[in-house]
Amino acid sequence: MSVLESERLVLREFDLDDADFVVELLNEPAFVRFIGDKGVRTRADAREYLQKGPMDSYRRHGFGLYLASLRSDGTPIGMCGLIKREGLADVDVGFALRSRYWSQGYAAEAAAAVLDYGRRILNLGRIVAIANPENRASIAVLEKIGLKFEHTVRLSADGPELGLFGPGAARGGGILAAHAARGD
Repeated sequence: MSVLESERLVLREFDLDDADFVVELLNEPAFVRFIGDKGVRTRADAREYLQKGPMDSYRRHGFGLYLASLRSDGTPIGMCGLIKREGLADVDVGFALRSRYWSQGYAAEAAAAVLDYGRRILNLGRIVAIANPENRASIAVLEKIGLKFEHTVRLSADGPELGLFGPGAARGGGILAAHAARGD
Protein backbone atom coordinates (compact mmCIF):
# COMPACT_ATOMS: atom_id res chain seq x y z
CA MET A 1 0.00 0.00 0.00
CA SER A 2 1.44 3.36 -1.05
CA VAL A 3 1.77 5.73 1.89
CA LEU A 4 3.27 8.84 0.32
CA GLU A 5 5.04 10.17 -2.74
CA SER A 6 7.68 12.80 -3.25
CA GLU A 7 9.03 14.27 -6.45
CA ARG A 8 11.12 11.18 -7.31
CA LEU A 9 10.08 8.53 -4.79
CA VAL A 10 7.18 6.38 -3.68
CA LEU A 11 7.11 5.10 -0.11
CA ARG A 12 4.89 2.15 0.65
CA GLU A 13 4.39 -0.38 3.38
CA PHE A 14 6.68 -3.39 3.23
CA ASP A 15 5.22 -6.80 2.50
CA LEU A 16 6.74 -10.26 2.63
CA ASP A 17 7.54 -10.16 -1.09
CA ASP A 18 10.21 -7.55 -0.27
CA ALA A 19 12.34 -10.11 1.58
CA ASP A 20 15.07 -10.43 -1.06
CA PHE A 21 15.55 -6.66 -1.18
CA VAL A 22 15.69 -6.51 2.62
CA VAL A 23 18.47 -9.13 2.68
CA GLU A 24 20.49 -6.95 0.29
CA LEU A 25 19.84 -3.67 2.11
CA LEU A 26 20.48 -4.92 5.63
CA ASN A 27 23.80 -6.46 4.57
CA GLU A 28 25.20 -3.33 2.93
CA PRO A 29 28.53 -2.65 4.69
CA ALA A 30 27.46 0.87 5.74
CA PHE A 31 24.17 -0.45 7.16
CA VAL A 32 26.00 -3.00 9.29
CA ARG A 33 28.60 -0.43 10.38
CA PHE A 34 26.34 2.50 11.22
CA ILE A 35 22.96 0.93 12.04
CA GLY A 36 23.91 -2.57 13.12
CA ASP A 37 23.97 -6.18 12.06
CA LYS A 38 20.39 -7.38 12.19
CA GLY A 39 21.41 -11.00 11.49
CA VAL A 40 19.31 -11.10 8.33
CA ARG A 41 21.06 -13.46 5.90
CA THR A 42 18.26 -15.38 4.22
CA ARG A 43 14.83 -14.77 2.78
CA ALA A 44 13.33 -16.44 5.88
CA ASP A 45 15.34 -14.10 8.15
CA ALA A 46 14.10 -11.11 6.15
CA ARG A 47 10.48 -12.22 6.39
CA GLU A 48 10.84 -12.54 10.16
CA TYR A 49 12.50 -9.09 10.33
CA LEU A 50 9.63 -7.60 8.31
CA GLN A 51 6.93 -9.29 10.41
CA LYS A 52 8.46 -8.37 13.78
CA GLY A 53 9.66 -4.91 12.70
CA PRO A 54 7.91 -2.76 10.09
CA MET A 55 4.72 -4.82 9.74
CA ASP A 56 4.23 -5.08 13.50
CA SER A 57 4.82 -1.32 13.78
CA TYR A 58 2.10 -0.61 11.20
CA ARG A 59 -0.35 -2.61 13.32
CA ARG A 60 0.73 -1.20 16.69
CA HIS A 61 1.46 2.44 15.85
CA GLY A 62 -0.06 3.15 12.42
CA PHE A 63 3.38 3.87 10.96
CA GLY A 64 6.77 2.25 10.50
CA LEU A 65 9.61 1.90 8.04
CA TYR A 66 8.50 2.04 4.42
CA LEU A 67 10.04 0.71 1.23
CA ALA A 68 11.38 3.62 -0.83
CA SER A 69 11.33 3.09 -4.58
CA LEU A 70 11.95 5.23 -7.62
CA ARG A 71 8.79 6.82 -8.90
CA SER A 72 10.02 6.52 -12.50
CA ASP A 73 10.32 2.73 -12.66
CA GLY A 74 9.52 1.26 -9.23
CA THR A 75 13.09 0.18 -8.43
CA PRO A 76 13.45 -0.29 -4.67
CA ILE A 77 16.34 1.82 -3.37
CA GLY A 78 16.00 1.75 0.42
CA MET A 79 13.74 2.35 3.34
CA CYS A 80 12.59 5.36 5.28
CA GLY A 81 9.96 5.85 7.89
CA LEU A 82 8.94 6.54 11.45
CA ILE A 83 9.97 4.35 14.35
CA LYS A 84 8.79 4.19 17.95
CA ARG A 85 11.78 2.74 19.81
CA GLU A 86 12.23 1.49 23.32
CA GLY A 87 14.55 3.97 24.99
CA LEU A 88 13.38 7.07 23.09
CA ALA A 89 10.52 9.25 24.29
CA ASP A 90 9.79 10.55 20.79
CA VAL A 91 9.13 8.92 17.44
CA ASP A 92 12.17 9.10 15.18
CA VAL A 93 12.70 9.23 11.46
CA GLY A 94 15.05 6.59 10.10
CA PHE A 95 16.41 5.82 6.67
CA ALA A 96 18.83 3.58 4.79
CA LEU A 97 19.58 3.40 1.10
CA ARG A 98 21.46 0.97 -1.10
CA SER A 99 24.89 2.53 -1.61
CA ARG A 100 24.45 2.91 -5.38
CA TYR A 101 21.74 5.52 -4.63
CA TRP A 102 23.79 7.66 -2.24
CA SER A 103 24.74 11.27 -2.98
CA GLN A 104 21.74 11.86 -5.22
CA GLY A 105 19.48 13.56 -2.69
CA TYR A 106 17.17 10.58 -2.23
CA ALA A 107 17.75 10.20 1.52
CA ALA A 108 16.94 13.85 2.21
CA GLU A 109 13.92 13.73 -0.10
CA ALA A 110 12.52 10.62 1.59
CA ALA A 111 13.28 11.80 5.14
CA ALA A 112 11.75 15.24 4.51
CA ALA A 113 8.60 13.65 3.07
CA VAL A 114 8.31 11.28 6.04
CA LEU A 115 8.89 14.10 8.52
CA ASP A 116 6.14 16.15 6.85
CA TYR A 117 3.81 13.13 6.78
CA GLY A 118 4.40 12.49 10.48
CA ARG A 119 3.70 16.07 11.40
CA ARG A 120 0.81 16.92 9.09
CA ILE A 121 -1.00 13.61 8.58
CA LEU A 122 -0.21 11.66 11.76
CA ASN A 123 -0.17 14.77 13.98
CA LEU A 124 2.98 13.68 15.80
CA GLY A 125 4.14 16.58 17.91
CA ARG A 126 7.87 16.05 18.07
CA ILE A 127 9.85 13.87 15.68
CA VAL A 128 13.55 13.30 16.24
CA ALA A 129 16.31 11.25 14.64
CA ILE A 130 19.33 9.37 15.91
CA ALA A 131 22.67 8.89 14.18
CA ASN A 132 26.00 7.25 14.79
CA PRO A 133 28.47 10.13 15.31
CA GLU A 134 30.75 8.64 12.64
CA ASN A 135 28.00 8.64 10.02
CA ARG A 136 28.61 12.11 8.66
CA ALA A 137 26.48 11.52 5.57
CA SER A 138 23.39 10.75 7.66
CA ILE A 139 24.08 13.68 9.94
CA ALA A 140 24.24 15.94 6.86
CA VAL A 141 20.84 14.59 5.75
CA LEU A 142 19.34 15.27 9.17
CA GLU A 143 20.67 18.82 9.16
CA LYS A 144 19.41 19.33 5.60
CA ILE A 145 15.86 18.44 6.68
CA GLY A 146 16.03 20.89 9.57
CA LEU A 147 16.95 18.69 12.52
CA LYS A 148 19.72 19.84 14.82
CA PHE A 149 21.96 18.02 17.27
CA GLU A 150 20.51 18.20 20.78
CA HIS A 151 22.46 15.70 22.88
CA THR A 152 23.79 12.15 22.94
CA VAL A 153 21.71 9.12 23.93
CA ARG A 154 22.04 5.39 24.40
CA LEU A 155 19.08 3.22 23.48
CA SER A 156 20.22 0.59 25.97
CA ALA A 157 22.74 0.48 28.80
CA ASP A 158 25.29 -1.38 26.68
CA GLY A 159 24.38 0.28 23.36
CA PRO A 160 26.55 2.75 21.48
CA GLU A 161 26.33 6.48 22.10
CA LEU A 162 24.26 8.12 19.39
CA GLY A 163 23.48 11.70 18.52
CA LEU A 164 19.88 12.76 18.98
CA PHE A 165 18.69 15.36 16.49
CA GLY A 166 15.50 17.30 16.97
CA PRO A 167 13.63 20.36 15.78
CA GLY A 168 14.93 22.48 18.67
CA ALA A 169 17.82 24.90 18.69
CA ALA A 170 21.28 23.43 18.25
CA ARG A 171 23.36 23.19 21.40
CA GLY A 172 27.05 22.71 21.90
CA GLY A 173 28.19 22.97 18.28
CA GLY A 174 26.85 19.63 17.08
CA ILE A 175 27.63 15.99 17.65
CA LEU A 176 31.09 16.17 16.13
CA ALA A 177 32.02 19.03 18.45
CA ALA A 178 30.60 17.10 21.42
CA HIS A 179 32.80 14.11 20.61
CA ALA A 180 35.83 16.27 19.90
CA ALA A 181 35.44 17.98 23.27
CA ARG A 182 35.58 14.58 24.97
CA GLY A 183 38.51 13.45 22.83
CA ASP A 184 36.57 10.78 20.90
